[in-house]
Amino acid sequence: MTSGTTSFTDILPTLLNYPIEETKRKLIYSPRMLQNMRLGTLIKFARELKGKKPVDIDKIQSMGLLAVKLGQICALRPDLLEPDRCIQLQELYSRAPTIPSENFEKLLAKYTDENFRSEFKHIETVPFAAASIGQIHKAELNDGSRVVIKIIKGDFKKSFERDVKRMKRWMKMGLFFNPKLKKVGNPIGLLNHIEDYTLRELNLLNEITGKERLENLADEYSEKFPMPKLRFPKIWKNLSNENVLVMEEVKEPTLESHLNSGTMEWDDLLQLFRIHGAYMFGMGVFHGDLHPGNAMMGEDKNFIFIDTGAICEAPDHVRKALFGFFYFLAKGELKNAFDAMLTMADVAPSGKTLQTYYDSMFELYDGFVGTSVSEVSLTQQMMKTVKAAVLAGCSFGDEAFPIIRSLMYMDGMVLKGHPNVDLISSMGPYLDEFATLIDTSTLLERAPTSARKMMDKNPSLISKTTA
Repeated sequence: MTSGTTSFTDILPTLLNYPIEETKRKLIYSPRMLQNMRLGTLIKFARELKGKKPVDIDKIQSMGLLAVKLGQICALRPDLLEPDRCIQLQELYSRAPTIPSENFEKLLAKYTDENFRSEFKHIETVPFAAASIGQIHKAELNDGSRVVIKIIKGDFKKSFERDVKRMKRWMKMGLFFNPKLKKVGNPIGLLNHIEDYTLRELNLLNEITGKERLENLADEYSEKFPMPKLRFPKIWKNLSNENVLVMEEVKEPTLESHLNSGTMEWDDLLQLFRIHGAYMFGMGVFHGDLHPGNAMMGEDKNFIFIDTGAICEAPDHVRKALFGFFYFLAKGELKNAFDAMLTMADVAPSGKTLQTYYDSMFELYDGFVGTSVSEVSLTQQMMKTVKAAVLAGCSFGDEAFPIIRSLMYMDGMVLKGHPNVDLISSMGPYLDEFATLIDTSTLLERAPTSARKMMDKNPSLISKTTA
């Protein structure tokens, strides 16, 4: 995280190692107070991360959305958790819990006016999909257009806000009674961040904004980097609001379906990387949750991106560092690749720290280029890389991890569909193409200290996530 901001995982070691029973003794003034603060849930969550047994994803999901969000953050922190546990936690990004649907008629009456139904010839009241925050219904407009209605569940927002409020109460009292926690940063700030992120996710108007941003960028860069194989579904803005979204019914199979049926060719995956990678590395604005269920592909081999509410922005020094790392890695220029990663360090390492970093990285990447993902997965490799870089002083904040997560999604798709390919070498030509959008002569240059300080003080300048 940037200066002045601390992730839950920054305080995790203290939470895991501090005498829990003493904390409980100090905080429990009555059984009612303990119940209201949900201290027990936090303790269970911490123990789940620390335990020796494999992470129980079902148990974390049963703890509520706040626990899921915290778990997703921890999944990208191999500097604090074992890489294997991080990989286990990454299932939280793609595994949807089994959530019952709510009464559609009641939700519709709550979120729309009396004229809404008159626009439709038919609406299926039984949803064909339900998740933790909403459910989706098929429908047909009066003009014959086949659409889907995405609607937010009734009490979800209130229950989430209540959980965050309880967690803040416990954390504030924990900071009062345990000064040790104050030394590790601002845990309340993290809870505020998660609360803001999730509440914006509950506003479906952000899906419209995200779609328009990605479309506008594609148009803006069309001459330099055309993307004819990408489109986005039509959205009826006049029928949508923050709780209801009316969108074109996309009938093309998801990438997950293609991978399961064996119809996802290697060239298809490379084209997906070309499109998504251009947004990430070249434009610095990209779909923040492009897992196999959020992209479709038809017989024409064109891609359709959905669920565009999570749009992430990466500052120049972050995207250039990560791009430079892979750019030089694909060319076999290991020293340059490692130096490119170091441009994310707040203070350039020197002496023993620098030598340890080089030794670790050269050992890690000895013979890596040319190996298949079934031999060494990119996900496992990135977990170890991040850990080595953090120990050398690199800062991987919120603005860096969506890129890493996207690469992990790509790695997972490759591992499932084409496990015998060499991903890094195959990425090479596309990384060269991205170079038309990035000045490669600056890849080894560090951002000026003044610029970094300004970005640290003004996170809005470097990372805006619409979720």
